Amino acid sequence: MHTTAPQQVGAGQCAPPVPAKYGWWSRPSATSTAWAIGYEMTMTRLDGQSALITGGGSGIGLACATQLARDGATVVLAGRNAEKLAGAAAGLSAAGASVHIIVCDVTDEAQVQAACALAAEVGRFTMVVANAGTGSAAPLHLTTLEDWNGVLGANLTGAFLTIKHSASHLAHSGGGAIVAISSIAAPRTHRYMTPYCVSKAGLEMLVQQAADELGSVGIRANAVRPSLVPTDISLGLTGSPEIVADYLDQMPLGRLGTVDDIANSVRFLLGEESSWITGQCISTDGGHHLRRGPNLTPLMEMVMGADAHPH
Repeated sequence: MHTTAPQQVGAGQCAPPVPAKYGWWSRPSATSTAWAIGYEMTMTRLDGQSALITGGGSGIGLACATQLARDGATVVLAGRNAEKLAGAAAGLSAAGASVHIIVCDVTDEAQVQAACALAAEVGRFTMVVANAGTGSAAPLHLTTLEDWNGVLGANLTGAFLTIKHSASHLAHSGGGAIVAISSIAAPRTHRYMTPYCVSKAGLEMLVQQAADELGSVGIRANAVRPSLVPTDISLGLTGSPEIVADYLDQMPLGRLGTVDDIANSVRFLLGEESSWITGQCISTDGGHHLRRGPNLTPLMEMVMGADAHPH
């Protein structure tokens, strides 16, 4: 915390001087100065601790890893794509982070166990981000059992295995925090995305169960619930201007989210700043939860014609 006298930063606004560097990230812009000062003054350091981030090679997972590494944590990126993991790790390492990677399919129990063991080897394992997941879109009456099992396996079973096998390590470390990445699709129906919606609704109950059972050993479990955020997994939605416009109509704040929006919430829930919060799902969605899910009917009708509806 800086204790020097405040300086003028704008009409009627004062703030302490901002150092040229915040750890290994660049000086914030004028518009983010207030956030940066607040962050430095309130967020605890994570030195000596390690975090496992599933689906950590890109998107929300990588943004979460970046935030944690910035505050001193050693991060373990787990994912199925070795090349993507290596690229993410190279970028973090170049910025001064302590990072490890492990190829891991979260539906493979042995691979999840190995990822958790690695996180325990490289630091005091106290943080988990259960982010790995996938999606699909099809009318309910045309959804295959393979698609159903694939989405529930990655999104729900994968999170279950991650929580199951990290719990004993976190307890051994004296406690810790788990954050799962849910979706606005958990509480709001999304036409033609039945497996995804069901998997995320189940994920939120899984988080509540974990919070209830693991609290006695000092483990907190929470979830973050994004709306539409441009990532690899959401390309099918963000690639349609009509669908994006419909999403934006449901968001009082009127913009799509960013991976950093989600990572900010995850970072808060993993830190001491939220030490009395567990079993919660924090909507980080521009207010989308106040309204309805998107209407994907035009897209389905364009792709499938009359088959989009049972007949």
